[in-house]
Amino acid sequence: MFKKVLIANRGEIALRVIRACRELGVQTVAVHSTVDAESLHVQFADEAVCIGPASSKESYLNVRAIIAAAEVTGCDAIHPGYGFLSENPGFAEVVGKCGMKFIGPRPEMLKLMGNKVQARAFAERSGLPLLPGARGILQSGDEADSIAREIGFPVILKAAAGGGGRGMKIVREGGDVRRTFEQASTEAQAAFGDGSMYLERYVEEPRHIELQIAADEHGNVLHLGERECSVQRRHQKIVEESPSPAVTPELRREMGEVALSAMRSVGYNNVGTVEFLMDERGRYYFMEMNTRIQVEHPVTEQVYGLDLLRLQIRLAAGERLERSQESVQPRFHAIECRVNAEDPVTFAPSPGVITGYHQPGGYGVRVDTMAYEHYKVQPYYDSLVAKLICWGDSREVAMQRMRRALDEYVVEGIKTNLPFLRRVLADERFRAGRYDTRLVDQILAGESRAPQAGVGGA
Repeated sequence: MFKKVLIANRGEIALRVIRACRELGVQTVAVHSTVDAESLHVQFADEAVCIGPASSKESYLNVRAIIAAAEVTGCDAIHPGYGFLSENPGFAEVVGKCGMKFIGPRPEMLKLMGNKVQARAFAERSGLPLLPGARGILQSGDEADSIAREIGFPVILKAAAGGGGRGMKIVREGGDVRRTFEQASTEAQAAFGDGSMYLERYVEEPRHIELQIAADEHGNVLHLGERECSVQRRHQKIVEESPSPAVTPELRREMGEVALSAMRSVGYNNVGTVEFLMDERGRYYFMEMNTRIQVEHPVTEQVYGLDLLRLQIRLAAGERLERSQESVQPRFHAIECRVNAEDPVTFAPSPGVITGYHQPGGYGVRVDTMAYEHYKVQPYYDSLVAKLICWGDSREVAMQRMRRALDEYVVEGIKTNLPFLRRVLADERFRAGRYDTRLVDQILAGESRAPQAGVGGA
């Protein structure tokens, strides 16, 4: 096991890693920007090093400063959390060259899965189901237009090096594929420094289903079920749940076998998430793979009764998986809501000082957060304030518990999306489990429907 781990991140995920390390008897080093000096991850780590000013580019993305902090404090491993440098193969390579362990997949895995075109080619070789689309990077708008006409509309253009909805455009019948290609490529270049694009058929009523993977350094790999991530706004997840209301035990088994076969074929290691798009008929297609711990990992933890951060660290230390696939069975139903510092109507960011704070509790309720009374939500970083996770013996119980917990949550001094989260949990489509990635747009368009009497149980 490692002796000392540097956490190259901030906020609730840095705190989460610190807690896992402490339980494993591993010392921790927090890094922070000047404006994060009072953050909980700085206070709870064994040591802390300031690595730069507020700007992410000069602090949490500053590879040289992070490596220097790790070397000065005598760390033998670095945990990247999620976001920032977590899927940067160059950073992972530098960590290894400096004699430390990168707690995550090997650099070649980050390179392979980080490029959407390469990942799609890998999926095709590995037998993962794919939507019809381009077989490589598009060379021009004319090529994009030709392929779109060949596979049929609607189509979606995506940034080869991107994610999070940036550089992503939908073109329907009669649309201008060439012009949209240029717009998307320009956006991708600005966001990722790479304007490369690819194209595939667009599913009008998709569900976003992801499968949690864990693999050791000895060739053993298993999946920990699926998460439903279809409640999204502008391709950013808001609410996640597991198991998915749309996935049967038979379908879970099938998706798992396909994904595990692909992971074995490429020799994947550590944790990761295989993301699928599911159409209205229940057919699923590979979208991409995230080579890091996910924001929504607590959902899986509560359903399957394990600590994914502890597991991730132990796998990086060379330990073997202790569970067999047959022993992995869902025990509960869990739902996660992302509480963001933003206006619940306009969704504009709402940084500032939290003047009053009370988080919900009770059986079946978990809050992962760095927030406290007088904590200052910074305008420089992601707006995530907390992750509220509720679970129960059934989906009905988990939903009722989440509605109760949302009503208990108090955050004063800044605006949060708590009112909007309550709208999502009250919507009839969500309550019935019959929803897709259009749900948020439908609610915002005024199509929100209250549950009928008797729906949703206690």
